[in-house]
Amino acid sequence: MTKIPGVKPPPLTSLVRVQDRLTFLYTEHCVVNRADNAVTITDSRGTVHVPAAALSVLMLGPGSNITYAAICLLAESRSTCIWVGERGVRYYCHGASLAQSTHLLEAQAKLVSSERTRVKIARRMYAMRFPNEKTDGLTMQQLLGKEGTRVRRAYERESKRTGVPWAGRSYKTTDFDNADEVNRALSAANTALYGVVHAVIVALGCSPGLGFIHARNERSFVYDIADLYKVDITVPLAFDLVAEQVPDVTVAARRGIRDRMKDGRFLQRCVRDVRSLLLTSEELEEVPLAVKDITTQLWSGASGYKAGGRNYSTEPDADDSNVVDIPIVSSGASDGAEIAVSVDDGEFDSFEDFGDATLREEYNGQSETDSGGSE
Repeated sequence: MTKIPGVKPPPLTSLVRVQDRLTFLYTEHCVVNRADNAVTITDSRGTVHVPAAALSVLMLGPGSNITYAAICLLAESRSTCIWVGERGVRYYCHGASLAQSTHLLEAQAKLVSSERTRVKIARRMYAMRFPNEKTDGLTMQQLLGKEGTRVRRAYERESKRTGVPWAGRSYKTTDFDNADEVNRALSAANTALYGVVHAVIVALGCSPGLGFIHARNERSFVYDIADLYKVDITVPLAFDLVAEQVPDVTVAARRGIRDRMKDGRFLQRCVRDVRSLLLTSEELEEVPLAVKDITTQLWSGASGYKAGGRNYSTEPDADDSNVVDIPIVSSGASDGAEIAVSVDDGEFDSFEDFGDATLREEYNGQSETDSGGSE
């Protein structure tokens, strides 16, 4: 067998788990390359080496150039690469996932597809954000009303604590600078938070778009999870930075998010919260965090799952001598063109199993005409 050139990718089980990785690294106006198993970041000040397997998400801002070798290394290490706009106010795309099982994705899709379970998860999210509030039995309208009141109080509380004036949340996604200092700091901090949460969600194999509270957006679930931490992380950080009168609140916000996540072991918390929302207590024990080599399986209905890569046919090979061609006039073809369809003449009785009444009637009529069997 011919040897495949290049470095062999590491097995999935040897990679660093997502909750044990660094949070995120933001770069701009630099060249990202590869040196052995490290990502190199080079700008006018020099070169920095970053272990790719220990990185959760690499945020590439304007002026960032990344090489093919660096992307290959990030993909092999299952590190998420995110392309963002200037100052991190836009999000464009992301890279590969650490997950190999779809267990969490299936649980997420099942929960979000039922109104009853969707509201149940939404209540749990609000209970996590506001521990002293009772959410049992509340409708979504009531939950949204309570959220608005609690968030407004959180802003007012931070304004009073820091002495920073607060006139309400106001920002434009198309014009970052058209806002006051505290709103710019909030936007920058929230964007960095979205990037890290998005990386965790993708790494766990969940869908960023299947949200329980937010909806009809490709990052709905990202916003759902990020909202769990804003009152504790981004809101006080933004007011602190404005009170300190830092030269550039956007840069300081990104650094502040990095420092607070590092101290609070944010990734572990985020992974734990996502899993606890989507899995029952029994499933949490049955589905370990450690990455396993899971072979693709086939769904076999009520009997569960079967191993892939096998032929489950119990029928002998078909005898081609019984196959005949039946001309069927296609309504979509021009000039009444005929289409030849191969049918086994020994299986006519099973034709009705397809359940297409129109096609069945056309077939029966064609059969009677061919045999001259009109009464």
